[in-house]
Amino acid sequence: MTLFDSPRLLADIGGTYARFTIEGAPGAFEHTASLRCAEHADFHAAVSAYLSGLPAGLPAGLLHIEHAAIAIANPVEGDRVRMTNYHWHFSIEQMRQRLGLATLVVVNDFTALAMSLPRLSPGQRRQVGSGTARERSVVGLLGAGSGLGVSGLIPAREGWVALGTEGGHTSFSPRDEREIAILRHALTELSHVSHERLLSGPGLALIHRALRQRAGLPPEPLEAPEITRRALAPSGPNDAVCVETLEAFCAMLGTAAANLAVTLGALGGIYIGGGIVPRLGKAFDRSPFRARFEDKGRFSDYVKAIPTYVITAEHATFVGASAILAAQLRGLQGGQPDDSGSTLLGQIRRARDALSPAEKRVADHVLAHPRAALGDPIAEIARAAQVSQPTVTRFCRSLGCEGLSDFKLRLASGLSATVPLTHTQVTGEDSMVELGVKVLSNTASAILQVRDQLNRDTLSRAIDLLAAAERIEFYAVGHYGVVADDAQFKFLRFGVPSASFTDTRLQVLAANVLRPSDVVVIISSSGRLNDLLTVADLARARGAPVVAITANQSPLARKADVALIVDHVEDVATHVPMVSRILHLLVIDILAVGVAMRLGNGSPAPLPREAAARPDEARPEPQPAAAQPTGPGISAAGALARLTSHSR
Repeated sequence: MTLFDSPRLLADIGGTYARFTIEGAPGAFEHTASLRCAEHADFHAAVSAYLSGLPAGLPAGLLHIEHAAIAIANPVEGDRVRMTNYHWHFSIEQMRQRLGLATLVVVNDFTALAMSLPRLSPGQRRQVGSGTARERSVVGLLGAGSGLGVSGLIPAREGWVALGTEGGHTSFSPRDEREIAILRHALTELSHVSHERLLSGPGLALIHRALRQRAGLPPEPLEAPEITRRALAPSGPNDAVCVETLEAFCAMLGTAAANLAVTLGALGGIYIGGGIVPRLGKAFDRSPFRARFEDKGRFSDYVKAIPTYVITAEHATFVGASAILAAQLRGLQGGQPDDSGSTLLGQIRRARDALSPAEKRVADHVLAHPRAALGDPIAEIARAAQVSQPTVTRFCRSLGCEGLSDFKLRLASGLSATVPLTHTQVTGEDSMVELGVKVLSNTASAILQVRDQLNRDTLSRAIDLLAAAERIEFYAVGHYGVVADDAQFKFLRFGVPSASFTDTRLQVLAANVLRPSDVVVIISSSGRLNDLLTVADLARARGAPVVAITANQSPLARKADVALIVDHVEDVATHVPMVSRILHLLVIDILAVGVAMRLGNGSPAPLPREAAARPDEARPEPQPAAAQPTGPGISAAGALARLTSHSR
């Protein structure tokens, strides 16, 4: 296998835009596109939209993508990725499986940008000021966009080690009276003022507000793009504050860059990236940036010798992400220095010569097919390696693992820096304990997948609609009828007028008498059933909002006012929607708790006592009114407690 046997998917994910490209050959980026994050429910939806938008008629090889690298504006530690400046979050290993990839590498975007620096040509950077880079010395990197990214490169052996830092969140310190005034104003809006709060797009707007207040001018709400435009091309006295804002921004960035230079000992230079500075062009060169960078008191001579560069390369982040992915693949494909660490694959290679002949066959199978070994049962691994099942167990224990399960956890950690929950097929060879573990693990994996799909904005809109409704009607058919019945029960207990309709004839009759003050919740796994699509049409014709709990990009999702996405494909061989039904029930739980918290007064009515149906038995004494609330006043915590205490 060659190191570049198929095209690779690269992505640069920020708080506003997600950029994608296909690397068809080393350094050759094709079909680059930017998608607005707000237009896609989650990262998977954005990737799917990009891939589906590729031009028709592409060579089949270009669409056969096995490896991908994602640079994301967020710390990346372990398997869970949760963006700081946006609501997307996902499991790396689960995302790899959903996308059908052999390899998925996720790194911090500035770590990727840092790894591009040794690969930039002189024409892909512009030096600002004097200074000469010292070869094979530490390099610093920072850049402003939606936030402030900070990273660095340390020379190691024949390559480089990138620092994954959150240096943008270090505390801001003013250098002059103007910056003191900016800090005072910022403290009226924020409890902690970091460099990122000022050296970013939102930071430009904050500086502008502070300087208008300092000048005794009324507020003028402007965002970063307009401030920058007016600063670069002022047309009158009204733009003077914009000019001063950009000047202050560049000066403060010079201080931050100098701090990074002395902190890292970055004699190899300081590079400026991000979405703001490269767009300023020569105006940045004329700004106070370099003068402030060199203004370091006793260490002024030290920083004067350090060059500063603006990155002008269009695809620098892609270059770095590609380099990181290539290093990862070299490690997995064997024999390279990247592989010499403590991952299980490296341990297997080092221990192979000491294994028995049968155990060597297991080792060779795992090294050749690590992803398959991660999901296959012991019988399949033994068959593929042509050994007995006890040999597989002995092989695992020879590596210090307690058994196959412990071996797989360590293998997963080495492949993805994670311990994932994944879907595994139940087989006839499973013991009852293994069967139970697989069923529970598959359900837990599906729940985590839905958690990653939750969109904060759509969920909030759905809860707002339900909380304002005079009446809520739940519609479902077949196996999902129990979900509608469960929803009716929960919302009635919170004092919300509700009804459940699971018969198709009654559904049409009920939908024909809906009012604009009602809200319809339609529950459908596929989102393609004509009967439920008819209900959605009737509801909208009657002016009633429609909330759908359904699959992404389904006809029902497109008809709904708010679509809560539950994408889970059941094993059709079972003909029973076990897991997906649980997922829909959980979404109902989320909505019920959310409405209870939003209202703050949805008290569940007391359940009827069983003793009421048996008059021959003594009834318990009635509780005081205060102990049986039947009207407003229940707290959110109380609502949640009552909901969970009477769950299915």
